[in-house]
Amino acid sequence: MSEHLRTALRLAADGVPVLPLRRGKLPFGNCPACALNACGGRPNMKTPGPCGCPRPCHGWAAATTDPHVLTSSAWVSAWRHAAAVAYHPGGTGLTVVDLDNAAAVAWARETLPATRTVATTRGEHWVYRGVMPSSNGVRPGVDIKSLMGYARCLGNGTGVTAPLPDAVRALAVREPAPPRRAPQSRTVPLRGHGGECPHRTPTYLERGISMAVQRITGARSAVHATVYRTFLAVLSTHGRCGCLTDAHVTRLFNAAQAKGESLRHCADAWTNALTTLGM
Repeated sequence: MSEHLRTALRLAADGVPVLPLRRGKLPFGNCPACALNACGGRPNMKTPGPCGCPRPCHGWAAATTDPHVLTSSAWVSAWRHAAAVAYHPGGTGLTVVDLDNAAAVAWARETLPATRTVATTRGEHWVYRGVMPSSNGVRPGVDIKSLMGYARCLGNGTGVTAPLPDAVRALAVREPAPPRRAPQSRTVPLRGHGGECPHRTPTYLERGISMAVQRITGARSAVHATVYRTFLAVLSTHGRCGCLTDAHVTRLFNAAQAKGESLRHCADAWTNALTTLGM
């Protein structure tokens, strides 16, 4: 039995849901049966637990306290190659403020209430009692690990675990996005086309949205990946000139939700597509 598995079993006995991490502090990838969530896995559920596949495929959602699962034949290879043990903070009623460098630690000491701290390779984990949504990059060098997230197991640390303060909750509150501009006549040429923006043509845009809806509706597997690729295609063609409206986006989201995607999945896929295109 590996040392990582011994650690995992000890933590699981204390009610801490754990999972193995490979090099790079990443969960093990999905098995072939679960690739692109073709199995219908539950990576967005709010409590830990596996999908129908017994392997540790779904990141934080694979975290478990069941010793029979941790020692099952399906997990043997994962523990043999594990580089670290992680846990799901939200599954044990905790929130971890991950401070990734000295500057972030200094900021926390000036800003946040004292609590239990755990030393990391480059900074510290500040552990609070209470849960909230996980959120990365809330400020330079600061991530929040709680619900739907995982953090490395690095020991008990020092100090007393304090209640989750409003100052930490406020870090995850995003500024509301500016309202999307409604369609309007355009006199400035679309960059690279040298003329009036062709995306203003109602027929062209309508055909593009209809094709996108059909592509999502027709997906028989890998629905989440299909939704993301479709959003990416729509935004790459129609997203830079202001021609998309809330009505168009709603049609795309409705099509995705009709295939079983959650609203959060849709929003994440849309945001990721915007980020990929630098928009």
